[in-house]
Amino acid sequence: MCAKLNITQYNKQAWDHEVDIQNPWTVPVSPLEITDAREGKFQLLLTPTKPVPMSWYPDLHGCRVLGLASGGGQQGPILAAAGALVTVFDNSPKQLAQDRLVAERENLDLRLVEGDMADLSVFEDASFDFIFHPVSNCFVPEILPVWREAFRVLAPGGTLVAGFLNPVIYTFDNDLAEQGIYHVKYSLPFSDLYSLTEEERLRWYPDDPLEFSHTLEEQIGGQLQAGFHLIGFFEDKWEEDKINEYMPTFIATRALKPL
Repeated sequence: MCAKLNITQYNKQAWDHEVDIQNPWTVPVSPLEITDAREGKFQLLLTPTKPVPMSWYPDLHGCRVLGLASGGGQQGPILAAAGALVTVFDNSPKQLAQDRLVAERENLDLRLVEGDMADLSVFEDASFDFIFHPVSNCFVPEILPVWREAFRVLAPGGTLVAGFLNPVIYTFDNDLAEQGIYHVKYSLPFSDLYSLTEEERLRWYPDDPLEFSHTLEEQIGGQLQAGFHLIGFFEDKWEEDKINEYMPTFIATRALKPL
């Protein structure tokens, strides 16, 4: 694959394709879930299986929320039904269309904005009180700009909740891992673009979005470097990855922008 590939454009088209094939992270929430959310009963995921603790949410009534790279008709509509003023920001037009579908079906007020998560220049400083950023920064090569932009657009006293991958997941041989054999094959940093041969990429995930590993120093230290204070942390597993039988490979953080 050409090293000069436009990654943002490639992943936009790849996520549009994921909507077409009904990837679980692109399937809109049901009317019942919206009804429950209007009554304050909901659970959202930053990582594959463990719900975000309710203590991590601010008072959502009138809260200015940014769903950062969270299109798909899932988190944004639920938060809007719970009383928040929600903007969903995503690179994929078809992911945003899923949010529009739910908003029209349920008479929800959602602002939908297409763009690159590392560039939030469309928003003014301190535009939001709460940012919900599910696992997605593995689809961009640099994440420090993501944390800096999130800090900028968040109001003082606001919080950012984020999900991301432990980079160890990228080190194993995929063919052997499917057999439950964990052989370290790839060094970090890893990317589908540079670490795999073309044959490997086409064999394992020819149409998938391109992924990039990020160190824990970038994921956690990067938030601190941007100015956040870390105030919450948990790990999660995903049964689709056999390595999770031995260790959790997903992380979620809650970070505060100081007053």
